[in-house]
Amino acid sequence: MSIGVAIIGSGIFAQEEHLPAVLACSDLTLKAIFSRSLKSAQSLRSAVPSGSTASVPDLYSADSGSGKTFHDLLLRDDIQAVILALPILSQPEYIEAALIAGKHVLSEKPIAADLARAKHLLDFYKGGKGKAGVTWSIAENFRYLESFEFARQECRRLGRVLGFRVKVFNNVKVGDKYFETSWRKKPEYQGGFLLDGGVHFIAGTRLLLGDAAKPVALSAFTTLLREHLPPVDTVNSIWQTSSGVSGTFSVSFGTTLSGSEYVVACENGSVAVRRSTITVTEGLEKDGKSKVTSFDSEGSGVKQEVKAWAEALVKGTSNEAQSPEQAMADLEILESMLKSGEATGKVVELKFQV
Repeated sequence: MSIGVAIIGSGIFAQEEHLPAVLACSDLTLKAIFSRSLKSAQSLRSAVPSGSTASVPDLYSADSGSGKTFHDLLLRDDIQAVILALPILSQPEYIEAALIAGKHVLSEKPIAADLARAKHLLDFYKGGKGKAGVTWSIAENFRYLESFEFARQECRRLGRVLGFRVKVFNNVKVGDKYFETSWRKKPEYQGGFLLDGGVHFIAGTRLLLGDAAKPVALSAFTTLLREHLPPVDTVNSIWQTSSGVSGTFSVSFGTTLSGSEYVVACENGSVAVRRSTITVTEGLEKDGKSKVTSFDSEGSGVKQEVKAWAEALVKGTSNEAQSPEQAMADLEILESMLKSGEATGKVVELKFQV
């Protein structure tokens, strides 16, 4: 059974990731595209490769008038699910409307702009205000990267976590394709790029730490290094885990440093994730008994993520890795780091880790 799906939003991510992922998924059939403007919806439809076996999706937009609105799209019986990639502040109303209409929802991370709005959405979903049987999932592609899954398994094999360090460095410049989207250029939500991108890195870190070393408290310092990336673009934090060990988490979108590194020290060795390359060291790091495994063809993880979502829908269930609770745990850490930074490093206890 193929599920009829609509893509809601036709920005960069929809063009580069969602559209190819839907077209590559045998369990999904693209039925429609909705965007704020007909022009942008047409642009996304034009990206469907010529000669594709996919049917030509119908277009809906906020400026197309009666019969072609988002709510008109939701009335279609041949569309059972929607994938949303909209500006952070816009997504909640579309999520609620789709659930009320009986459509399964896969919405892009973060779950919401802040914990208060995330709790409202979760209460709405859990409170049965949507049609019975519909599911709401959050798209977090880091949980579907083969490199992180392999590293997670190696961390478990090497025993209890002794410590960790995470460093992710970027330099977002004026003119960057993501910076030039209006809602990111002048963010009306906390954290700016730290919220939009930082939840990815938090999700990856939580995946590696596992259930036995869940974050329970943190302290952080934040700052703005580049005036064009308000309100803050850099965070340096210490996390304490449920097992009592601690580690560091540092992210900047405004530094001259570059690269990403997730290193977890375990009782019997260590695991390092650097892009799609995993280095597993048995015993002490200084002894140099390491094995390197590369996952060069894993891509962004979005195709795997969409495939997992569709497979769950076919089975009449949802994927635990895409649960709103997982996404809220990511958001809680991000928001807590921002609040700690505002309070000059005050320790913040975490309450929504799963």
